[in-house]
Amino acid sequence: MRLDGYTPIPPTHVAAVVTYLEMREPPPRRSREPLPLAEIGTDIARYRALYAAIGTPWLWFGRARLSDDALLAILGDPGVEALALVEDGRDVGLLELDWRRPGEVELGYFGLVPDAVGQGRGRRLMDEALARAFARPIRRFWVHTCTFDHPGAVDFYRRSGFRPYARAIEVAPDPRLTGDLPRMAAGQIPLLAE
Repeated sequence: MRLDGYTPIPPTHVAAVVTYLEMREPPPRRSREPLPLAEIGTDIARYRALYAAIGTPWLWFGRARLSDDALLAILGDPGVEALALVEDGRDVGLLELDWRRPGEVELGYFGLVPDAVGQGRGRRLMDEALARAFARPIRRFWVHTCTFDHPGAVDFYRRSGFRPYARAIEVAPDPRLTGDLPRMAAGQIPLLAE
């Protein structure tokens, strides 16, 4: 891959710029209202449905590509906490924390279904993520996002107290061509090979 200029990507692949962000100490605590969170645990069907509802518009494919056994190994790990934000009996948000690396917590997945965005739920869910992450002694709390995610994601994480520290280019087979996502997913990202 060239480090200056353009690098061609095969039409069967997609490429995104990934931004890594971290927080080394908790931001000032905001008042927290209790949130209606439910542990997803090893309920793979529930997890997959929520992950797809949130991520399909943004071409999230990481968990979609996993077999049930591979996903179960992650969700069943005591170092991973996957929670659903539930409103009116419906899962509308996902908060996944990964404690498996000593001294740090990764915000593995975080998001809201499209019709729940822009109404303050994301802020409340992030406040919950921060409280849970810093309830234990850790060196850092980190997350990565990419240009396929919501256009406001980096700014949201920065407003939450995260600071960018690295970038990378992620190149992968287009999940709409591999069958991991519907062909109509993420219409803002052109499908080049058919």
